[in-house]
Amino acid sequence: MDKEIFNLDNSKNHVKLEYNMVGGNMKKMKEIIFIVSESEEGGYEAEAPGFSIFTQGETIEELKEMIKDAIKCHFEEDKIPEIVNLHIVKDEVLTL
Repeated sequence: MDKEIFNLDNSKNHVKLEYNMVGGNMKKMKEIIFIVSESEEGGYEAEAPGFSIFTQGETIEELKEMIKDAIKCHFEEDKIPEIVNLHIVKDEVLTL
């Protein structure tokens, strides 16, 4: 599994995933994780475990833009995570 980390302004960074609850309200998260895989129809699919965020793109670059857009639609402006961590999954068959 490859890992790629980028934040919404595309600079490389790594911060531990944090969910902070205060009075029943979730504070701003530092990072959100997406599982990325190749789509059976072509292109790529991404989903954020624990959130109802799913998106797709024809290329990895297009997928990154779609992920950014999906995050901005899902979270209130003051709750948008600073970093997006992509876990790129590739199925590979090994024969012996």
